[in-house]
Amino acid sequence: MKNTMLAVETAQQKDKSVSLDNTSRSGRQASDDLVPSRYAVKVGEIEVLVVSDGVLPISAITMTTNAEPAARAAWQRDMFLPDTFDWPLNAVVVRSGDQTILVDAGLGADPDLHLPQAGRLIQRLESAGIDLASVTDVVLTHMHMDHIGGLLVDGMKNRLRPDLRVHLSAAEIDFWASPDFSRTAMPQGFPDALRAAAARFLVEYRSNLRTFQDECEVAPGVTLRRTGGHTPGHSIVRLSSGGARLTFAGDAVFPVGFERPDWHNGFEHDPEEAARVRVRLLRELANTDELLVATHMPFPSVGHVAVAGDAFRWVPAFWDY
Repeated sequence: MKNTMLAVETAQQKDKSVSLDNTSRSGRQASDDLVPSRYAVKVGEIEVLVVSDGVLPISAITMTTNAEPAARAAWQRDMFLPDTFDWPLNAVVVRSGDQTILVDAGLGADPDLHLPQAGRLIQRLESAGIDLASVTDVVLTHMHMDHIGGLLVDGMKNRLRPDLRVHLSAAEIDFWASPDFSRTAMPQGFPDALRAAAARFLVEYRSNLRTFQDECEVAPGVTLRRTGGHTPGHSIVRLSSGGARLTFAGDAVFPVGFERPDWHNGFEHDPEEAARVRVRLLRELANTDELLVATHMPFPSVGHVAVAGDAFRWVPAFWDY
């Protein structure tokens, strides 16, 4: 993977090697972002664009519910993090062959949760010149609101093609028919918001759903694999082309999960199983040297996993301008 081509596109510099920007630009709006909010990668012949949906504030306690307070405080000091910090939200656009695939859809809009810095995926896709009508497939790692909310923004479905395919695990749909929050430790308001978003999504997109049991190929070199843990149907996306590989891990990995993969996240519905999934995945990625992108790693969330004693180490990829 050392020769994997990384490219960033800003207003001053346009990457010629990645054509995700070469879609319809009708109605394109200029971006007022002060920093780049998209980052392009090529995985063999597969084109990948990591897009930031913004950030939302999360407490360190929510990220580490079973940690000893002293150990948590030490990790915060090492990471220069306050008690509450901005949690990144990353989605991915993948182009393989003639398919354009949106992997997760960001938070959307929920005014009751007061999260004004998130839910920016649609405007940032437009800034990248990606016509929503060009999206052939949506892949959902799971049905938490920060992964499906963008699909529920008013008017969004009318801008997507009628034959859009939405891929997700059958186990995830079964879980959200009667979700169990008994082992989670979410901030106040989130369980009700998650239930409402999931219920609305299943009503609005029922006819578009394409479910699978354990694994399915969405496009050439693009495979969706169920891991469970975070939610019963949580899945990851594996990209493979020309000897290059990248995994989009969704919520299987969080920033603290490298040094302390045994620490639980308050949004995990089965914390012990989520920890086992995390360790297995990190071991695999450290062994293969492939690139990793995850929803809640700091943007652009492109890097490698290294073994560090009994735990792991996150190695961000160098940006190639």
